[in-house]
Amino acid sequence: MNGATALIKTLADCGVEYCIANPGTSEMHLVQALDAVPEIKSVLALYEGVCTGAADGIGRMTGKPAATLLHLGPGLANGIANLHNARRANSPIINIVGNHPNFHVGFDAPLTSDIDTLANNFSHWTKSCSTNGTLAQDGADAYTATLRQSTGSAGQISTLIMGADAAWGESSGPVTPNAIPQRSKVGESAIEQVASAINGGGKTILLLEHQASEQAAMQLASKIASKTGCRLFNGTFPGRVDGGPGRVAVERLPYFPEQLLATLDGTENLILVGGEIPASFFAYQGIPGQLIPEGCKVTRLTSIEEDAVDALERLAERLGAENEEIRNYEKTEISKPTGKLNTKGIAQSIAATLPEDVIVCTDSGGGNAAYPFCRNRVRHSWLSLTGGSIGQGGPCATGAALACPDRPVLALLGDGGAAYTNQSFWTQAREGLNVTTVIFANRSYKILNVEYARLGVTDVGEIAASLFDIGNPDINWVDMAKAFGVPGAEANTAEELCTLLENSFQTPGPFLIQANN
Repeated sequence: MNGATALIKTLADCGVEYCIANPGTSEMHLVQALDAVPEIKSVLALYEGVCTGAADGIGRMTGKPAATLLHLGPGLANGIANLHNARRANSPIINIVGNHPNFHVGFDAPLTSDIDTLANNFSHWTKSCSTNGTLAQDGADAYTATLRQSTGSAGQISTLIMGADAAWGESSGPVTPNAIPQRSKVGESAIEQVASAINGGGKTILLLEHQASEQAAMQLASKIASKTGCRLFNGTFPGRVDGGPGRVAVERLPYFPEQLLATLDGTENLILVGGEIPASFFAYQGIPGQLIPEGCKVTRLTSIEEDAVDALERLAERLGAENEEIRNYEKTEISKPTGKLNTKGIAQSIAATLPEDVIVCTDSGGGNAAYPFCRNRVRHSWLSLTGGSIGQGGPCATGAALACPDRPVLALLGDGGAAYTNQSFWTQAREGLNVTTVIFANRSYKILNVEYARLGVTDVGEIAASLFDIGNPDINWVDMAKAFGVPGAEANTAEELCTLLENSFQTPGPFLIQANN
């Protein structure tokens, strides 16, 4: 057995079920190994940004890492934008990046590059010195590292940079998987400090992020809110939140800093559970970077790597909230809109036709506007653009559909962001994935128009306008999707959009809707 086969067999034994690949010559022995290990489903993507974004979607929906197979430094570089989003979502991913053998690196062949420097930007575990004798254990260690919570925003991504000689050299075989890491628990002083802050009176907010945005944690937080009157918030773009009727009702912080400051106005106690003090996405003149009211006291219950469920359970006991009510969303009906489409009409059409247990993946654009309409319509999982790097929605939806083939997936994409990773359609067609994609086709980088206006510019010049305009020439998304093997149609009215959505959810396979607005 060679090192490549030992590595793939070890990853399968650890629990890796998917390898999203765009391989090259340096990875041929790994391709051969994947052929010999059918327990791992191998999926081809035409662009590395689709590989990494799909692995992100799998990680968010399963809690386990998928593997990506990427070709040297340029292949990894093509996938970095969605690895940035995955790092911010704390998604577990194992990147396997082929490299030249050590004896070949010194010849400075055309594809030679500093892969370690690229990987270190988003990986909290890397290794580039594997041999045929260590490769299997390195794979087991990479898997373990993706499940070990790191501090701050380091994420849970492992990158194994594998020289071709480690892949083709003889190995003693796969290794036994390592023990699964466990989260650390906060000390009793943290519980007491937060309990004192809440009992001290004043308007209090629990900010629930990462593990604290999972239902088990939010149920405990809801009991605390029922007992104390505090409010519950998730961050602006959480990696995954399960919502809908029967699930915990929670507010979400808005995007623009002025709106966020207004939402938190009057807050005297901000309790951090798994996250950090809210920060503005971008710096604006005259607006603080950290978005908390003056005089607000910040207290931390848990850091991102600590056990939020355990901490909230102990806090609920300390406050006598164990038997308090859990406040859940109640189901509401949304009527189907009529008339010409705009962002609100698209969002309302989506909410009115949303199927039960849907997975919604958003990118830039109007998709985020649909969340308030959808959050208490049906049970769903909502996957957001965590890192702000556009081009995530289509790949993430592809991965979510691979991981959850029995659930419908809805991708809500702005036309600007969707153009970054339109190769997703090909993989969706090839794999027969149940992904409905709605393109908010406003033919503009609309958020940039908004940001320009926020500078006080009322007269947009010809050059600036041309840099925000993607309608010259217009992109025909239906034709583009068809070229990749995905059927589609245009919608110009709310009635047309509702009909297309309902038909797509009832028909197996991918479908694209160009919603002109």
